[in-house]
Amino acid sequence: MKVLVISVHPDDETLGCGGTILKHTKNGDEVYWLIITKVDYTVGFSEKFMNDRKEQIEKVAKNYNFKATFNLGFLTTKLHTVDFNNLMESISSVVNKVKPEIVYMNNRSDIHTDHQIAAKAIMSATKSFRYPFIKRILMYECISETEVAPALPENIFMPNVFSDITNFLDKKIKIMSIYESEVQQPPLPRSLENMEALARYRGASCGVDYAEAFMLLRERF
Repeated sequence: MKVLVISVHPDDETLGCGGTILKHTKNGDEVYWLIITKVDYTVGFSEKFMNDRKEQIEKVAKNYNFKATFNLGFLTTKLHTVDFNNLMESISSVVNKVKPEIVYMNNRSDIHTDHQIAAKAIMSATKSFRYPFIKRILMYECISETEVAPALPENIFMPNVFSDITNFLDKKIKIMSIYESEVQQPPLPRSLENMEALARYRGASCGVDYAEAFMLLRERF
């Protein structure tokens, strides 16, 4: 089975579905990673940070044993300035190259504007009549982005699919630790402790110790 995991920013994949990725690779599935944005000095990042981020991406990819990693190279925090067709076609080219049966993507109502714009482009780049090989599309939650969206009905993350990651939580947290600059200290949301707490809460929703939660967008049997 071919699986495509889409991250608007590196670390989204680990926060949202790191345990599920590890489960896929253990089951022998081919898992591919698509990163939409990059850091750059033009948006305020130092050369050291950029080099560190490159090394982090390589380490994370190795830990997940991704079959291949694609990076579209759009500037982080600047997706609102990108031509939408260009963004959509860039995503579509990777989708057509991989031909995944399962796609994991960012939640469409996260507080981060990059996530919102990318989600629209991803949904356009995975239409059923143009990409018939896709059987399942799932949106994942990113702690610090999903739960802090304005409390409006259209922004609610309503999970209806749960993945048991009890056997993979420790490694998920270890991988998240690679992103040193992204890990926060309690009580801030993106702490390792809060990642475990969310997994425990999602696990309680489906009767396991730890789980990741998703919103199913489309499924074809």
